[in-house]
Amino acid sequence: MILDSVQKTVAAVATATAVVLVLAGCSGPGTSTTSSKPVSGGTLTYASGDAEPTCLDPHVGGNYPQALLATQYIEELVGLEDGEPTPELATKWTTSDDGKTLTFTLRDDVTFTDGTPFDAAAVVANIEHVQDPATASSTGYLALQSISKATATDDHTVTLSLSRPDSALLESFSQPWVGMESPKALEREQATNCESPVGTGPFEITGWKHGDRVTLTKNSDYWGTTKPRLSGITWRFLPDSTSRYAALQSGQVDVIDNAQPDQLKAASSKGSIRDLDAPRPGASNRLELNSGHGVFRDDAVRQAFIAGADIDPGLQSLFLGTAKRSYSVLSSAEPLAYSEKSRFDYSPSKAKQLLDDAGWKVGSDGIRVKDGKQLTVTFPVSTNQSVPAERSLFQQIQASEKAVGFKVVLDELDLSSWYAALAANEYDVVSAPYTKVGPDVLRILYDSASIEPAPSGYFANLAQLDDPALDTLLERAARTSDSDERADLYEQAQKTILASDTVLPLYDQQNHFLVRSAVHGVQTTSVSTPWFGTAWIDR
Repeated sequence: MILDSVQKTVAAVATATAVVLVLAGCSGPGTSTTSSKPVSGGTLTYASGDAEPTCLDPHVGGNYPQALLATQYIEELVGLEDGEPTPELATKWTTSDDGKTLTFTLRDDVTFTDGTPFDAAAVVANIEHVQDPATASSTGYLALQSISKATATDDHTVTLSLSRPDSALLESFSQPWVGMESPKALEREQATNCESPVGTGPFEITGWKHGDRVTLTKNSDYWGTTKPRLSGITWRFLPDSTSRYAALQSGQVDVIDNAQPDQLKAASSKGSIRDLDAPRPGASNRLELNSGHGVFRDDAVRQAFIAGADIDPGLQSLFLGTAKRSYSVLSSAEPLAYSEKSRFDYSPSKAKQLLDDAGWKVGSDGIRVKDGKQLTVTFPVSTNQSVPAERSLFQQIQASEKAVGFKVVLDELDLSSWYAALAANEYDVVSAPYTKVGPDVLRILYDSASIEPAPSGYFANLAQLDDPALDTLLERAARTSDSDERADLYEQAQKTILASDTVLPLYDQQNHFLVRSAVHGVQTTSVSTPWFGTAWIDR
């Protein structure tokens, strides 16, 4: 996340008078206006349109709304700069020749905000907490699957024994879902720790009014070179996008997420509001076709659905140029992303021919029928994760699929109901964003082992792709430390995934934050969340 050297750089440029790009030792860029000298004091108000977390401990479950908040109070063993791991709470690390032992040397000057020392025993407790089925982790659990045992070799040295070489493990340790929490706090009941997890970050949680806001107060004893300038952060939950933007315009809030395309366009013409564009790493925004259930068990029907999806007109008209069409399963933030545009050409004639050949006949209402059953596709949509423009795009895809004979049933659900529908295998197609640093996200999303649920109940392989050859490619990619071999294996894996006709890429995974120009020094993390540890506000 944040390195001392980067913090020093931020401080050094703080008196400049232009907009600068700040890379916070991580994968996403952050912008800040440095038109004035940094000042201390004041409370930053952040308004989120994402679903309010049910637990503020990112080890539990592990979704993006948790990461947004946890970034402010939980830190990681390593950071990420230009895709390379860099020291954070760990100062250095070594990997054994066989790749099955990873040893971390830790900082000796860090304390959790409850006074508990950060040491090797704390790291062991955190890894065990993430891996404990009772924690019900998904993102963190899947990221640390290769660790068979963590041992405190001495007070500030941790040795990890791995079941296999894992070239992605250092990348994984840069994510908040495996961030470091006070072992003393972790001993509390989970419900208590969910209310007020304790980290080493520049802020600490001092209150949570459910349905309204989380209150954060600065950590005056923060270990970093630059101490937090803000007195605190008020983190509000405002699900209505119009209300969020109006509050930003009026100065009632300082930063908003989930900005809508028209708001992004409007902000670009206003000097008082700035767009912090930080595309997420991991997967692209895409549709997953469930090959283990219903009509999509037939590859020809999956091919027909892909050929019948008219995406570009809606993307252009609804997103107003703020989203770029993707032809890859990976986000463009991932250097190893592989695209195959020709595979996703819109061709209703091809779709109709494929369905004809598969025995689906056009019914009286235009919907195709086979063996007395209509060609129905169930599509649950999370209203918390899909912005209105995306939901409208789904409706346009629904219309183009109807023209070739599919009956697409869009079912808009809140987040918990959406998760329940997936767990019950009650879907044929789904849009499921997934954020993880590095191409190892492919293993989590498409290895056949991921058809089995994590302890949280969430299973990541929503395409239910079961291909032993793909599993082998992903395992080999995870084991190798040779960068060229790794790149080649991940390209082969992506080609295999795309050829399975289980994935329909839509657009690059977006992450826009609108920031008032009075706010300076905002940086971003490895998972492209904003970090306010060096931020300040002109009042």
